Amino acid sequence: MLEHFIETISSLPPWGIMLAAFAITYLENILPPSPSDVLLVFIGTLIGLNGTSFGATLLLATLGSVAGFYTMFMIGRVFGDRLMQSRLGKLFPLDALVRAEQWFQRWGYYVIVVNRFLSGTRSVISLFAGMSHLEPVRTTILCGLSALVWNWLLLTAGAKLGQNWRVVEDYFRTYGNAITIAIAAVVVIALARWMFRAYRARKQQ
Repeated sequence: MLEHFIETISSLPPWGIMLAAFAITYLENILPPSPSDVLLVFIGTLIGLNGTSFGATLLLATLGSVAGFYTMFMIGRVFGDRLMQSRLGKLFPLDALVRAEQWFQRWGYYVIVVNRFLSGTRSVISLFAGMSHLEPVRTTILCGLSALVWNWLLLTAGAKLGQNWRVVEDYFRTYGNAITIAIAAVVVIALARWMFRAYRARKQQ
């Protein structure tokens, strides 16, 4: 599938490449997992060819990131209560969900700042930011700054690496796996602590 995307992007005119940057960064928030980071590095290799502009590509990629984030943010904000009451919400103890929401209300803005660097969790973070009713304008600004820096790094890497851009594939695979394992470990530890405290509280009654 990745090769198909690469061939398609390669055949596009400059304006099509820049629009592809928008579509890629938008859809990664809606339909994870996505090879968006690798594809954006590849798009970086096309910068300067046939009039493909670095600035315009960066702008459209960042707008796509923000639009995708905000789409999931609004879904969480509007339908968050329904999700909590659905079967999905019943998979977790209500008290644990409330604590998670309180934690996100306190620390969520910091998480959003590094959101783009947390591969594989971006859609979850944006959804939970909406469910936690974080302030929309502040959230959008922080998301935009995070996306701007991350997308600049990816496009710059592609422009610098040129034909050697594929070296990033293994890096992103390892990086994504490490982030996923680290977050899963944090969730498991948090749930274990909650279960232990609940058990101890029942025992003391």
